[in-house]
Amino acid sequence: MRSIPSSSLSRRGLLGLGAAAAAGAALSACGGPAPGKSGGKGGSGSLRMITPIFDRSDGQQLLESLLADFKKANPGVSVQADYTSYDKLNEKLTTAIVGGTPYDVMLMGVGWIPPFVKKGVLADLGTSESALAKIYNPRVLQAGIYEGKVYARPIVLDTRIGIYRKDILAEAGIDAPPKNLTELKEMAKELTVRKGGELQRTGLDILSNDLRQTFLPIMWAHGADLFKDGKPAFDSPEAVAALQWMTDIIRKDRIEDYGFTQKGAVTAPLIQGRAAMMIGHNDMWRQLKDSAPQLIEEDKVGGFLLEQARPALFQGGTLATMSAKTKSPEAAKKLVEFLSGESVSPKAAEQRGNIPAVLSAADSAYVKGDKLVAFAMDNLDHAFSEGGVPSWLEIREEFKPAIESALTGKASASEALQSLADKANQIIAKDS
Repeated sequence: MRSIPSSSLSRRGLLGLGAAAAAGAALSACGGPAPGKSGGKGGSGSLRMITPIFDRSDGQQLLESLLADFKKANPGVSVQADYTSYDKLNEKLTTAIVGGTPYDVMLMGVGWIPPFVKKGVLADLGTSESALAKIYNPRVLQAGIYEGKVYARPIVLDTRIGIYRKDILAEAGIDAPPKNLTELKEMAKELTVRKGGELQRTGLDILSNDLRQTFLPIMWAHGADLFKDGKPAFDSPEAVAALQWMTDIIRKDRIEDYGFTQKGAVTAPLIQGRAAMMIGHNDMWRQLKDSAPQLIEEDKVGGFLLEQARPALFQGGTLATMSAKTKSPEAAKKLVEFLSGESVSPKAAEQRGNIPAVLSAADSAYVKGDKLVAFAMDNLDHAFSEGGVPSWLEIREEFKPAIESALTGKASASEALQSLADKANQIIAKDS
């Protein structure tokens, strides 16, 4: 599955940014001002951009074609694209920033904006949330806004949703997906198959997806939040109930066993028929097309929302930003607007199996032909994104071991999240 990480900036990368700030090499104390006519060379200039979402050969060909269109409309602008993957994006960004030669336009993940703004890397795009709400779903915009200013515009989105095999449910006499998490667990118990104690089919696969990205939508569905007023809120009673719900899947109800599935496996258990339902990436449709197209042809796979106190889905994605240090701010802003606009967003999404960020793509042939993408796009009003504090990219690294400690019985759900919140508070205090 081609997942877009919500953030991959490592602790080492953060330290690199901090060193640059201390040295005054590339960073100021806060995000840069909005581009203005007096700030650059008009609409001309030579731009360097870095992208992690056009890294395959077909993606590179697509972007080169799109950039040719951009250059025709902006003859005074040249663009040099640096193609990379999300795994290497952090290293390249940090090297460029510390070296004093940041890219003019940077594509980065959800959750990256606050830390990069705090380090003075990103420029205010000089537009308003209300203006952009005409182009994008308002909830999608939040990942690019920090302290009331817009620093990034979305290009493509990816979600984590409930996915189910209609045929497996039908065999058990179930004609609709679960309406809430209570029903989901009861249904999963019924659909789980063991022989001689050995798991043959899990009723609900929660291990194929990244554990943090599985826990968060369950947490949001329980009514909990990540942060409130800049402080951890993921140790609230609602969040503890969410982690307990996950823990019971493994330890109490024995719906799934560790080792039954692995994150990033070539073919997901749901496709193999070894899972009746899962919490997973909308890109599962792409895997279905490659591995089991008959399941699409026979309409055997569908999506459902995770709901308890409220409906929720996890929304990540890739955003377009511009450097606060660019020598051609007007040209860089034009490129950001182009990459996140209605002509590029749908094409960028289709080549990766992701969701276009622009509202106008909802009626496109691509979206209509991918039922999981269409389902996610129809439910973006219930989307939640991770991040929200400048220290998030360091805090997020602590989630997986905390969740695993509960799932493996090394700590209670309450103990795991309290310990996680304590570590988060220490990180926030250190960075303040």
